[in-house]
Amino acid sequence: MGQYVAPIRDMQFVLHELLQVEEELKQMPHYAEVDADIINQVLEEGGKFTAEVLFPLNHSGDREGCSHDKTTHAVTTPKGFKEAYKQYVEAGWGALSCSTEYGGQGLPLVLNNSFYEMLNSANQAWTMYPGLSHGAYECLLEHGTDEQKQLYLPKLVSGEWTGTMCLTESHCGTDLGMLRSKALPQADGSWLISGSKIFISAGEHDMSENILHLVLARVPDAPEGSKGISLFLVPKFLPNADGSVGARNPITCGAIEEKMGIHGNSTCQMNLDGARGWLIGQPNKGLNAMFVFMNAARLGVGMQSLGLTEVAYQNALVYAKDRIQMRSLSGVKAPEQAADPIIVHPDVRRMLLTAKAYAEGARAFTSYAALQIDRELHHPDEEVRKEAADEVALLTPVIKAFITDNGWIATSEAMQVFGGHGYIAESGMEQYVRDARINLIYEGTNTIQSLDLLGRKVLMDNGAKLRKFGAKIQAFVEENGTDEAMSEFITPLGDLGAKVSKLTMEIGMKAFQNPDEVGAAAVPYLRVVGHLIYSYFFAQMAKIALEKESSGDTFYKAKLATARFYFARLQPETATLIRQARSGSASLMALDADLF
Repeated sequence: MGQYVAPIRDMQFVLHELLQVEEELKQMPHYAEVDADIINQVLEEGGKFTAEVLFPLNHSGDREGCSHDKTTHAVTTPKGFKEAYKQYVEAGWGALSCSTEYGGQGLPLVLNNSFYEMLNSANQAWTMYPGLSHGAYECLLEHGTDEQKQLYLPKLVSGEWTGTMCLTESHCGTDLGMLRSKALPQADGSWLISGSKIFISAGEHDMSENILHLVLARVPDAPEGSKGISLFLVPKFLPNADGSVGARNPITCGAIEEKMGIHGNSTCQMNLDGARGWLIGQPNKGLNAMFVFMNAARLGVGMQSLGLTEVAYQNALVYAKDRIQMRSLSGVKAPEQAADPIIVHPDVRRMLLTAKAYAEGARAFTSYAALQIDRELHHPDEEVRKEAADEVALLTPVIKAFITDNGWIATSEAMQVFGGHGYIAESGMEQYVRDARINLIYEGTNTIQSLDLLGRKVLMDNGAKLRKFGAKIQAFVEENGTDEAMSEFITPLGDLGAKVSKLTMEIGMKAFQNPDEVGAAAVPYLRVVGHLIYSYFFAQMAKIALEKESSGDTFYKAKLATARFYFARLQPETATLIRQARSGSASLMALDADLF
């Protein structure tokens, strides 16, 4: 059922050569002792765990899926999932980047990010169980009371307990202002919560002894809409004073959703019938607290598609080198065989390079963003922390939408390499496509991410955050503009940067006259910005590769070839996207709804 080998060499290139994380981390006292040896050791051990323990469960978990007992409401995960999770907990993987105050290892998020890429490549469905727990940890760490932190965080950090986010209801998805779940105050300071939630990933399972649900609900007399939403911590089992599990709380799984992919993860319909919970943060301020979890999840979904892109590429590459079919158009390449390996054919190479480029671009981008989060949380300079926070806010919707769009493209191309064998379950490729397609939808559809980028992150502050990031790009262009060897990368990068600035201004001016212009332009606009970001990182990686090309290490030769392919074949998509964004809303809104 295929193979997976963690791309440690490329991860090391991104962390040590592109981002120079060791020097960056030394500026943060919290991470001053984290060096390259520690980083490399974690990457190597993470590669072994994901390849040897999780990857073998990916296909079988997809085929078996989860089972639900309607009588007891219990959910059983696929064979081997629970045992793999036990190994994960015992090895301390869940505690990697968590605070030492609560039993974590205190390592940087940028390192944890690389490990999560491996986890998602090996088994996305399995990874969603501990992945959601990390979001719950971050939410409680920022908004929980001291008592909540002391009781719950050590259990989340250790992995003994897992977490979920309970937002969606059957009548409302993105529009959370419409939710109906209710919370009634109790004399002891707790709340009784009733309502139904759907699409709750890892909502019920047998992998941990307790599950902590973070639930959105309305308190009595709450304002209508999103301003009247509160956030509650609702445990599956009520904890005893000593931290052990106590009585069963009436929050139960009514059914598991039948879905196109990630079958190994239990996507649950959750029913709350007077379940006891505790308020997180202030009443009616729940969305503010939940956005910590939601933003973590959006970054996590981007990592899911990076993981799928990488593993799909790896298996397509192995197949393309082994499968023989026809002869090369430029002459026989394997005369000892009846036909040539299909990797000799130009379009097979296009498909492989598309997946390779999208994986390497996403790896650089997400690692950079994770490093910015480390700076936001731990840099001693307040101004640096603020700038990092602004940049993370700008980049988050692009990570979620652009990388998942590309993951769908890349896994589809990788499956295509297999021809007829690609859509047969035995090869494992069709699972990557099914799993990847889901990532465009949940945690805020990619259209929602596009509206967030253009409407809230760009136009709302008159492009201030975008201009700051653009200034970094412009500085790099000016620094390398006279280097003839870099011109094939610098020229298209500088050109696209200028076009994004002009496009942003045009859309902003039109939006003053007609707000629908934002909705019409948002999706192509985000994709253009995504390509600007990838162009920036590929140009930086190309510069390093050019400097080290003569070292004899073929890694740099491959990196340079990938960068050239990206600029020649993928980045030019922006010309069409810009025309689409400029075309306005008229062609979309002119037709009366009754005439569709």
